[in-house]
Parts: sequence; structure tokens; C-alpha cells
Amino acid sequence: MKQYYAADLRNQTEVTEFFMVKSAGIKVGANKKQYFDVLLGDKTGEVNSKKWDIAESEIEMLTQMKEGDIIKVRAQVTDWQGQTQLRIGRIRMCNADDKLDISDFIKAAPEKSEDMYDFIYQVADEMKDQDLRKLCTKVLGDNKTKLMYYPAASKNHHAEYGGLLYHIKRMLMTGLRVCQVYTFLNQDMVAAGVILHDIEKLNEIESNEYGISPGYSFEGQLLGHIVQGIKLLDKVTEELGFPREKALMLEHMILSHHYEPEFGSPKKPLFPEAEVLHYLDILDARMFDMENALEGIAPGEFSDRVWTLDNRRLYKPMD
Repeated sequence: MKQYYAADLRNQTEVTEFFMVKSAGIKVGANKKQYFDVLLGDKTGEVNSKKWDIAESEIEMLTQMKEGDIIKVRAQVTDWQGQTQLRIGRIRMCNADDKLDISDFIKAAPEKSEDMYDFIYQVADEMKDQDLRKLCTKVLGDNKTKLMYYPAASKNHHAEYGGLLYHIKRMLMTGLRVCQVYTFLNQDMVAAGVILHDIEKLNEIESNEYGISPGYSFEGQLLGHIVQGIKLLDKVTEELGFPREKALMLEHMILSHHYEPEFGSPKKPLFPEAEVLHYLDILDARMFDMENALEGIAPGEFSDRVWTLDNRRLYKPMD
């Protein structure tokens, strides 16, 4: 049974513990010496780790370590530029005698994938707009297997088992309430935009069955999920005989939901439902990052710096 979890690591303590490899590689430092750079994680989070002194006898073992492997390390917990880091002294691969529980190492959405999928599918199936209903239920049905475990990112927000479903579900919950306030919005169009906006992350990102991603697919690197999503909609809407104006509006929602060209959107939203989609997306991403950063932080303390939040250190109030 694990004693130390990533979220609980504190500076100046020494730990001997098992972690899952999220990424790993041998690099060369400024002193021209090789070191092992590894991102370790468990169900509570991730921690950057380094093994500075590599013996010749270790190189073969270290080069074989890959994403999803579970390893045991003895390490010193340090602080580097406001970030918790492990300075590894000893390291080995796990073996059958260690009798580990895989659930200790998989970071997962806090809800069951089946329940999240059923909620999203029900919203789609109850749409009054029959074109949007057919499109969304088809896309959800065609991709159900991968949706059960897929993360919404390789390393940032919702990079966890079932993370994409969790992201879509919470956006949907918020979006439906927003439509109750701004009653001029087309609720079905907002819901469809939410369901479809990140659907091609299923092909942009690579992932194993544990929701652990080593990075991006070849097509994902060249095109990205926005362009891939538009290609998918072009194909599926043509198959369904979908009204062209409505198809273009959905494609525009996918195209513009990152808002800025440097984030992949060459167009800003040009109608209200597209504008709402962007803010639903950014709100859920920010809230996820903040909630995640503050887990395990004692009241009255600040978190580590959060790169996705402009390197802010978040404060957890006493009350």
C-alpha cells in the first residue's frame, strides 16, 4: 500500500515509494553530464523528478522506462523555483512481489465514465432540433469505447482517466444553466457545440486504456483537434444530409473556441452560442486547474506555481 502520494510530498523529506512514469528520458545537463529526467505520478497528481548521477550500469534500465511503467524510487523532496521536485537517489522497476494496486496510480475523473456518458447522451437525445440530435447521438455512439477512458489533454487540464467526458459533462451542466439566464441563446446549439468541440482529441492525443497519454498522434501534431474536428463534421454532416448553414455554424464553433490565433483559432466567435462555448471551455479548464492545485494544500498556505495559470501560486483560505 502506498504511503506517500504526489499531492502530499513536502520539502526536505525523504521518501521511498512507488510512482507511475508519465514521461521519461536521459538528457545532458549544462555540465555535459547525463541525467535522468522523469515525470512521476499517481492518482493524486504529478511531480517532476531528476536522477543526476547516472551509473553506466543504470543506463540500459533507465532507457527502457516508458509511460505507464511503475517504478520504486528513494528520493529527497526539494523545492525548485516554487515547484516540488524529487531528487532521486535509487530507482528500480516494480515486480510481481510488490503486490501493487493499480488504482493507486491512475488519476481518474471523480465520476464513473458510464454515468458521465449517460448524462451527455441524454442531453443529446432530448434535443428538440432533430438535426443536432441525430448528429450528436451518432458521434457519441461511434466513439463510446474511447470516451470511456480518454483524457482531455496529454499533460494539462483533465489529463486523467475519463477526463474528456468529465470536461464535456461539466461544460454541459454550466451551459444549460447559462441558457436559463440568457434565454435568447439556442440551447441545442450550445449543447451540440460543447459535445463536439473537443471530440477529435480522441484522435489528436494518444492514450492507453488507463487514460495515460505519451503525447500526440502524427495527425494531431500536424493538424490539431480543431482542424480534425472540422474534417469530422464535414464528413458526418454530409452523410446525414445536414443543413449546410447549421453545419457551418457548428464548424465555426469548433474553429473559434480557443479564441486567439496563438491558441489555434484563426477566427473569433461570430455569434452568441460560439462566444458562450469559448467561455464555458476556459472556465472549466481554469476551475479544474485551480481545484487540482489546491488539493492537499493546508488552509492558509499557497500552492506550487501553476504553469497553466500564468505561474500563479494559489492561496487556500483559512475558513
